[in-house]
This record gives sequence, structure tokens and C-alpha cells, in this order.
Amino acid sequence: METTQEKLANPPGGRRAAGEDPAKREQILDGAKKIFMEQGFEAASMNDITRAAGVSKGTIYVYFESKEELFGDLIERERRRITETVRHVLDSDLPLAETLREFGLLFATHVTSDYTIGAMRMVIAASPRMPNLCSRFFSATPINPVSVLQHYLDAKVADGTIACDDTAHAAKQFIELTTVGLFKPRLFGAMALVPARAEIERNVASAIRMFLAAYGTAGI
Repeated sequence: METTQEKLANPPGGRRAAGEDPAKREQILDGAKKIFMEQGFEAASMNDITRAAGVSKGTIYVYFESKEELFGDLIERERRRITETVRHVLDSDLPLAETLREFGLLFATHVTSDYTIGAMRMVIAASPRMPNLCSRFFSATPINPVSVLQHYLDAKVADGTIACDDTAHAAKQFIELTTVGLFKPRLFGAMALVPARAEIERNVASAIRMFLAAYGTAGI
């Protein structure tokens, strides 16, 4: 007998229950992303998002109770996407330094992008009125770039490639090093343009040298 979840995933005749269509949900999130980036969180309205997503107002409220919930889910979707991207890099069989380089380049490029910086500014601006939104944005989800890097470092400790007694802290250190001098200037407007690829590469190369100097074992 089918479970409830199986029935929702395989509805009779291909029809889904209200609020259970993944494609429709993505369509709404894509419309919301466009409006939030154009207008900012405060100025954006559910009517604007409805028009951009090409759905009815009744439909959008089936999937999301409020603009705050919609924005929070959009941020979580983007975080899942970058997490899956960097996880793929960490699943490779490349040497440690090369793997860290690929991870660092992807992460630093993402976090200094116009979209990520814009999203973070929106959350900060809205936080006095909606502290829960800010808390949700910065809270650590079970799967995120730090946790997947920590998992990779755990394996490297186990095989003797690095020596580290706190891989969670080491993962945070490496991530911070990849964006030092780039992320905060971008966030606060001192750096108006996305960093050049060469600048990100220099940052990541320096991060790897410092990381290996602290945690690398002989022979790396």
C-alpha cells in the first residue's frame, strides 16, 4: 500500500494536491527572486511577485503564507544550490590543495556576487522589524558549506593528510580566509563591483597556504 508521501509524489492522473507541485513552487520562487533583486525586500509586494511568477494571488498563498516566508525559503533554496555545488567539488579525488582551491573559488565567487550581497543587505535592513527573518538567514542548517567542508576535513584527518582536533572550526577558518578583504567591503559598499577572478584566485591561494601551514602534515 502506498504511503501518504508516495501518494503526493505520484498523484492519480498526474495531478498534485494544492501546494505540492515542485515546479509551481520553483516558478514562484523564480518570480520572487526577480522582484526582490529589482525592488528590495521592503518595497516588494506579493502582487508584484504574483505577476512576475505568472500565477494567481490565490495560488501564491497556497505555497507561502507571507512575503517573509517566501523570502526565507528563497534564501534557503540558494544556499542549498551552492552547498550542492561545493559538495560536488569535495567529492573529487584531487589532492587536498587542489580540492580546497576549487571549493574556495566557488564559495568566494558566490558570496561576493551581486545576488548574495543584495540578499544579505535586504536581510540586514529588515532585521530590526523582523528579527526572526535575520535569525533564519544566518542560522546554521544541517547541510551547508561549512558542514560539507567539515565532513571532507574529517576524512583528511582520518587518512593523516591534515592534523586538526576541531574540523568544524577549521572549516569556518578556511571559508573566512577565502573572502577576507572582499566580502565585507562588498557588503558595506566600499567595493562596488564584483571582485575580478584574479583577485579571488589570489585570496584563495593565500587561504590555502595559511590553512596548510596550520594544519598540514609533513609531505603535503
